[in-house]
Amino acid sequence: MSKINGKHVFTSESVGCGHPDKVCDQISDAVLDACLAIDAASRVACETMVGHNLVANVGEITCSGWESIETEKIARSVIRDIGYNRPELKFWHESFEYISRIHGQSPNISQGVTEGEGLYKEQGAGDQGMMFGYASNETEELMPAPVAFSHRLLRELERHRHDHSLTYLRPDAKSQVSVEYAKGRPRRITSVVISHQTDDVPLERIRRDLIEVAREVLQPTGMLDKKTKYYINPTGAFVLGGPYADAGLTGRKIIVDTYGGVGSHGGGAFSGKDPSKVDRSAAYYARYAAKNLVAAGLAEKCEIQVAYAIGVAHPLSINVDTYGTSSMSDLELQDILERSGIFDFRPAAIVNELGLLAPAGWSYRQTAAYGHFGRSRFPWEKTDKAVDLRKAAGMKKVA
Repeated sequence: MSKINGKHVFTSESVGCGHPDKVCDQISDAVLDACLAIDAASRVACETMVGHNLVANVGEITCSGWESIETEKIARSVIRDIGYNRPELKFWHESFEYISRIHGQSPNISQGVTEGEGLYKEQGAGDQGMMFGYASNETEELMPAPVAFSHRLLRELERHRHDHSLTYLRPDAKSQVSVEYAKGRPRRITSVVISHQTDDVPLERIRRDLIEVAREVLQPTGMLDKKTKYYINPTGAFVLGGPYADAGLTGRKIIVDTYGGVGSHGGGAFSGKDPSKVDRSAAYYARYAAKNLVAAGLAEKCEIQVAYAIGVAHPLSINVDTYGTSSMSDLELQDILERSGIFDFRPAAIVNELGLLAPAGWSYRQTAAYGHFGRSRFPWEKTDKAVDLRKAAGMKKVA
C-alpha cells in the first residue's frame, strides 16, 4: 500500500475459528500450551491436519513429562470448544479418527538453540530467516484498517454464535472488507463480504441479520455510507462446512494471521511453534517495536525487518521503513533500535521480556484465531516503550 496521492482500494480477509485451517492452528497451539505448562524448556513444532472424519498430528516435540500429555484429548476438546459438537455438522468432536506421528526434536537443531550449547554459548535463533513487524496509526489497534475490520466482524459473529442470539450460525466463516484510501488514509468502506456456515434457514433471513451485525460493528468507524455494498453468503446456501467440506493444515493462513497483505511477510507460520523459533517470537517482537514507534508518534506507519542465522543470537540485520511518514530518517530510527538498549532482539531476551515461556493472562491457543496482532491481551501489543523512544529520538535530534 505504497500509494501516497489519489485514491485506491485495499482488501483484506479474516477467517473464523471454525475454518479448517484455523482448527488446525488452534489444536497445534493447544498442544504447545500443554507442553509449556509442564516444561518451560519444551521444544515444540507441532503440525495438524484435518479432513473428512480425520485429525492427524505430526512434528517434533521434546518435553519433560511428554508422556502425560494426551494429544488426542486436546484435539477433541479444542474441536468441541470451537463448536463442532453435534453430529449433524458431519464433523464433530466425538466421531473423528485421530492419528499422531510426533517424535523428538533433532539434536542438531537443539544444540544451536539451547543456551550454553553450540558455537556461541547462548541461545541462538531456532532457524535462519527474516521476520517482519508492522504498525499503522489508521486504527485504534494500530493495525491496517481492512484486516482490523475483517477481524472485528468475525469476532462479533462468534459472540452471537456462542451466546445463541443467532442460533442458526455454524462454526465455519470468512469475512472480507475493502477500504478506499485517499492520500494514504482510509476514507470509506466500499464493500463487506461475509460467508458464514449456517443451519438450513432462509437466505433472506441470514442476509438481513448479518448485514445488521456488520453495520453495528463498522458504523463506529465512520466509513460506511449509502454506497457500501454487502455480499452475504453470495453463492447461496452454506450449510456443509468445516473439515467435513474442506481439508485444513496448520500455518496456511499467514496473511490472515498478520497484516492482511499490507507490508511484507517473512514466510514463516506461527502456530505450533515454541518461542525458540524466531519465525514466531521475532515476528512478535518486530510488531512490538513497530507499534511502539508509531505509538510514540515517530511515524504514521512503520515496517521492521529483522534477520537471523540459525544458532546465532544477535540478528544479522534490522531494517526500518516508515514509508516517508517520519520526520526522522529510517536510518536514525534503526540506530535507536540497535543502540539505545530499549529493545533487545536476541532470542532469549525476546522470550524473557515478553514472557513467552509462561503466558500470563493469555495463551498461544488464543493467538490462533482472529490474528496474532491487534488484541491488547498479548504482551507484544503493549505500547510501554513509547515514552523511552520519544526521549531517545529527542536526544538523537539534539546530537
